[in-house]
Order: sequence, then C-alpha cells, then structure tokens
Amino acid sequence: MASEFNKLFDDWSKTYDDTVAGTDPEYRAVFAHYEDILQSVADRADGLILEFGVGTGNLTERILSQGKELIGYEPSVEMRKIAKQKLPGLHLFEGDFLEFPKPDRVPDTVVSTYAFHHLTDEDKKTAITRFHELLSPGGKIVFADTVFANKEAKEKMIQDSLDNNYDRLAQDLQTEYYTTIPVLTEIFGELGFESAFTRKNDFVWLIEAVKKS
Repeated sequence: MASEFNKLFDDWSKTYDDTVAGTDPEYRAVFAHYEDILQSVADRADGLILEFGVGTGNLTERILSQGKELIGYEPSVEMRKIAKQKLPGLHLFEGDFLEFPKPDRVPDTVVSTYAFHHLTDEDKKTAITRFHELLSPGGKIVFADTVFANKEAKEKMIQDSLDNNYDRLAQDLQTEYYTTIPVLTEIFGELGFESAFTRKNDFVWLIEAVKKS
C-alpha cells in the first residue's frame, strides 16, 4: 500500500492543507466541515492512540492538544517532514495500515481520517484483523473517510462529478478503493467489532467500531 501511493502523498504534501481548507472547487464538498470531522474523531479517541496516515498532522495536533497520548504512522517522507515541523515532539514512524512497527504497549484506539480508502476491501479486512489483535478489550477504531451507503450511491456520485466537469474527482472515485457501508459492516462484524456510521458530509462518514469483549 505504501509504495503505491507514496509519490501522490509526497507531491500533495505542499498543498494538502490548502486543499482541506476548500481552495480546490472539485474537492470542496469532500472536505466540507473538515474541522468538525477532525474534532469528532479526536473526541472519541482515548487511552493509547495509534494514528494511521498522519499526513500533515492536522488530526494529530487536535488529539495532542487534548492531552492524549498518540503514536503516529505515515508512509510519505514529505508528509512526515511537515508533521514533524508542526509537532516536533510527535512520536512518528514510517508505516501504513498494513506494515508498521508494533507499539510496546497495548493500544486502546486506532484513528485515521481520509486514508482508509487507499486499501482494497481485502486489505481493509487484513488491517482490521491486525487491529483486533492489537487493541485492548473494548478498544475501538475511529475513522472518518469517504464511504458510500451502497454501490448505487457511489455510481451516482461519480456521474454527478462528471456532470459538474469535476474530472479529477470522478477519476479519483473510480480508481481508488472507496467502499460501502454494507461491506464494512460485514467485515467489522465478522472480525469481532460492533460498528456504527454517522454521516458528516456528502462524502465522508464517521466510522466507530468497538471491539467486542
């Protein structure tokens, strides 16, 4: 997963914060209510937190400002540089959802925003299996990412993007691994999690999955 997207992340690192602020019309709806989305994830994280896809450190900064303990993983060299500049004391390692240094202690929460869609559904299942093995009893996964209610909703969003001449967004929706709520619900249930989904904008859902005792 890391090598497949690293060049994209490196190239995007210098303009990422502008994009999430809404400067790119094609992606404005994707990042609508961005600050609220970050806050929703941060507020639900507790104990020892592992963050995957730290990026430029926006969610990380919010969690650390709450006095919480976090270990971050980010595959992109350039993204890591920016995150470390923002947060010099951050415990940040090279890694992604599938390959990362195992923490010395048992984590209580796994968080991520705008990143899980880089995994195929099969790799999502592999990652969630690993998280179940790592998390403490009652531990949880808290993600925010583009997910669709069903396949029809995804196809409609692709067509709407094309109709609006948002060709980059349409290509993104067609080529990356955006999944559906039924698929994730099945994966979480099979692997021992109770999951819930809350819509945050036209694209992004808050995903909270609690490890069953």
